[in-house]
Amino acid sequence: MINSENNKKEPQDIAIKIIKELVPYLIIIFVVVTIRTFIATPVRVNGVSMYPYLKDGEILILNKMDNKYNRYDIVVANAANTKVIKRVIGLPGENIEYRDCKLYINGVEKEDFVKECITDDFTLENLYGYAIIPKGYYFVMGDNRKESSDSRDYRIGLIKTEQIQGKAIFRLTPFNRFGSLK
Repeated sequence: MINSENNKKEPQDIAIKIIKELVPYLIIIFVVVTIRTFIATPVRVNGVSMYPYLKDGEILILNKMDNKYNRYDIVVANAANTKVIKRVIGLPGENIEYRDCKLYINGVEKEDFVKECITDDFTLENLYGYAIIPKGYYFVMGDNRKESSDSRDYRIGLIKTEQIQGKAIFRLTPFNRFGSLK
């Protein structure tokens, strides 16, 4: 006669086996969530405001760790109840002006990322009444200036540092444009 008690597995043994099998999956989930929340995450370009440099539907990698933004960095920010992808043009403490299709920062002409004459004249003071961009704010614009809602639009306005989710650093798709962003 076979002892049936020897063939029965204790409920404790079954629970331990299940836990041992689940632990690697739980670790993977934890690592992925941590990376996407705090380090890097994919974002999809929606619209034509950054055309031709970024095209509708492209997927980018957003660096969430670097919170120092420089002129011409591409950032994703929360503005007007949506996420916007724009290029940083003006930094805190700067006076910004467009005149005769030229970018002026603190009265000095700077090279603009957009080479075509598609930006209407404006001054920061005419837009918002500020002589300089306040501390903790950035002036952002889309590359497709005629089709972009950006800091020139009061609904977007100047972007607070806290609104910026991160800096776009890499293009994943389409594969023929795969690579790091300028």
